[in-house]
Amino acid sequence: MQNFQLTRRAVLAGMGATALTARMGRAQTAPTPLTAQRAMAQIAPEGYPQTEVWSYDGTLPGPQLRVPQGARLQRRFVNKLDVPSSVHWHGIRIDNAMDGVAGLTQDAVPAGQTFDYDFVAPDAGTYWYHAHTNSMEQVARGLSGALIIEEPDAPDVDRDEVLLLDDWLLDPETAQLEQDFTHPMDLSHGGRFGNLVGTNGHYALTLTAKRHERLRLRLINAANARIFVLRLTGLTGWQVALDGMPLPAPEPIPEELVLAPAQRVDLIVDVTSDGAQAAIERLGNDDQWHSQVAFEISGEASRSRRDAPAPLPPNPNMAPPDLTQARPLEMKIEGGAMGRMSRNQMQGLMQSGNFWTLAGKPGPGDAPFAQLSRGEPVRLRFVNDTAFPHAMHLHGMHFREVLEDGSLGPMRDTVLTFAGRSHEVAFTADNPGKWLLHCHMLAHAAAGMSSWIEVT
Repeated sequence: MQNFQLTRRAVLAGMGATALTARMGRAQTAPTPLTAQRAMAQIAPEGYPQTEVWSYDGTLPGPQLRVPQGARLQRRFVNKLDVPSSVHWHGIRIDNAMDGVAGLTQDAVPAGQTFDYDFVAPDAGTYWYHAHTNSMEQVARGLSGALIIEEPDAPDVDRDEVLLLDDWLLDPETAQLEQDFTHPMDLSHGGRFGNLVGTNGHYALTLTAKRHERLRLRLINAANARIFVLRLTGLTGWQVALDGMPLPAPEPIPEELVLAPAQRVDLIVDVTSDGAQAAIERLGNDDQWHSQVAFEISGEASRSRRDAPAPLPPNPNMAPPDLTQARPLEMKIEGGAMGRMSRNQMQGLMQSGNFWTLAGKPGPGDAPFAQLSRGEPVRLRFVNDTAFPHAMHLHGMHFREVLEDGSLGPMRDTVLTFAGRSHEVAFTADNPGKWLLHCHMLAHAAAGMSSWIEVT
């Protein structure tokens, strides 16, 4: 069996006794379960063995969860694994107690036990959920899925497709996951990269489409470390949201679309190919383009393209922070192989079981990186003093990148910082609680690149 291709570049209230009885019955009904369990999945191409994975409800990825904006999401997490776990609802601005970070917002759920997640989803958009206990291993084993919060008025599209991009590190002979989840090379370099890349749990995903059909494509980078560099062929359209948050106006899709781990992008595209296929392609280590998702075209949806789409409706509380009143903070990112730490500094760091630091500290520690007052505006500068890129993710709130001209970019929850460069973000600390701030290259987070802030 050949090695898999390695590449580099997401009540109505009732009346009367009958209605009262019905309401009481509903109140006593347990939330819908979301079960972490072992399962088998055909990740590798047909003809190779199935792969044992950890899954939600037995599927890879986990079940797609959809609720209307403003609705209440209730799930009883059932842990049928033999290790503790928890569920993080990535990108959702929810109550701190529901954030799912073991050791910070809740205790990890022991094997055989349950935990009830119950929150209102305030923001429409594309989000996802994943394990947040020993994330590097548990997400790599398969514990993730898409979470879609639907707008009251959906955009005018023919179809809505969720595309969860991922990679898996498999033994080329057995097609089983490589079990060394704490390899020093992964921890100290770029992270754990898979040798098989796919979408929605499939090595080669093919969808059908019609010429001039209009699609909403929700791309989620669920990989542990891979930065996806993508391009579209035979598909023409617009970016309409980033990390779940609508853009003020649709923007043309760039020639190369970059998605760091945990980032998402919503596209509205028209099928414009004159041939029998269209595709989303990824850039590989060989500097060649490879199919990520193929679209087989048959027939026409209409004789011509439609007008440009309208913007998605804005989510609440999207006003930019007041930069003139913002508190300045700096977080230096250090460590890793080929970094600027002295040999003695690196050896001392490694003795603690870590390879990385944020603001001079390995791991979250007992004290927050910053204690913020509710409603306080903040300017946070990430200084990447390492040889690797890092996808810095803030829980509980979205931020805007401060651009070179001093203006503010769109709202995001994850920013890609490049080696040797600094990136400044601004946000309003409007969600009380203890919020994790970490690199979403999950091996980096496991090896020291995790911190937290507290909003009171």
